[in-house]
Amino acid sequence: MFKKRLGFLDGVYRADVRIGRFLSVIVLFGIAIGMKHGVQNNYLSEIIGIDEFERGIVDAFRELPGLLLIFLLALMYRFADSKVFKIGIALMAGGMAGLLLTSSIDHSSVFFTKIIVVIFMVLFSTGEHIIMPVRSTIAMDLARRDKSGASLGITTSINQLGTIAGLLLVTGIFFVLAKLDYSRIDIMGYRIVFAVAAALMTTAALVAAALKETTLKAPRQRFYFAKKFKKYYIMEVFYGSRKQIFLTFAPYVLVREYGTDPSMMALLLAVCSVFVMFCSPLIGRLIDKIGYKKVMVGDTLILVVVCLLYGFSHRLFTPAIAFIVICCNFVLDQVISVASMANNVYVQRISSDREEVTATLSTGISVNHIFSVTIALLGGWIWKVAGIETLFTMSAVLGLISSVFAAMIRKDEELKS
Repeated sequence: MFKKRLGFLDGVYRADVRIGRFLSVIVLFGIAIGMKHGVQNNYLSEIIGIDEFERGIVDAFRELPGLLLIFLLALMYRFADSKVFKIGIALMAGGMAGLLLTSSIDHSSVFFTKIIVVIFMVLFSTGEHIIMPVRSTIAMDLARRDKSGASLGITTSINQLGTIAGLLLVTGIFFVLAKLDYSRIDIMGYRIVFAVAAALMTTAALVAAALKETTLKAPRQRFYFAKKFKKYYIMEVFYGSRKQIFLTFAPYVLVREYGTDPSMMALLLAVCSVFVMFCSPLIGRLIDKIGYKKVMVGDTLILVVVCLLYGFSHRLFTPAIAFIVICCNFVLDQVISVASMANNVYVQRISSDREEVTATLSTGISVNHIFSVTIALLGGWIWKVAGIETLFTMSAVLGLISSVFAAMIRKDEELKS
């Protein structure tokens, strides 16, 4: 019934698949994540008092679950992917409820408050990282063999639809509160956002609990490294490094350098999500049509331009124009990040079976977090000591190196698997 109502799903998924429940969970946690991301940077900067250097430290802790993902999934090696997915959603619900709690505690003890916020951010991040590889694996497993890219694109697009709704909710909440004379640094808006997001995340966990098993079976190998995936591992190292610079510091450029308030930040993220929602299926189909290699190379080359604009717009333009350029750059950054799903398709095409896909993707996430945690720690210091020009130039170099390795991929690799 779900596929009949949504014609764009026709021909993408296997005939025996009932896709509605899985996509419902994607929408629900997309809304919750949208609300969280819409206020997170302002909450940390204006309410918790996190500066540029401390922001890097906070994200280093937040990214630890990604670094340890290979070990976390090793503990659950007897669980099917759908069960791991359910556990991840439940942990995210717990983390969101914890952030609601932090908005209600006494903020007079600044150090204590920062510790509690980081703990619940890490809990949420643990669930978020656990579902990363299995969400992609499940999406590809539910699709026809030659429609993996399309399935990943649809899943990403539907997730972005939820994110847009969440971000617009944030914009609406702070707009209404502003009309009621609440200031942008008043805690009330953040409490409302976290309360609604926690309720939605809990609902997502309940819906996920009813998901049926996919064709992916357990147990899996606890730890998995294979020589044929070495290029994927190397690209993940560079992808994790440059990704972390954008995730951690690009929003902080807008908040601390250009004074972007929560309502504007959420609206900008909503615009990003609109573009990502429409572009994700197109990029997914492009991967299927022209191949993952060309998409990987093109993505990293565009990234170089994005990096340079982040680092040097304030020197090239007037403040007003620089702000517009950075906002447009921010949107472009979000869109090209979707192209990273080409890495997942590459892994699937050279894998021997579906279980190997999950094992490899989880290993890749841990590999890219080895450097992303380091970058998070060093990035704030580099910004403070050498400026954002150096920080984003470094990211451009990492992107170029990743492009070189992507260009080295050979078509015959998948034929040998």
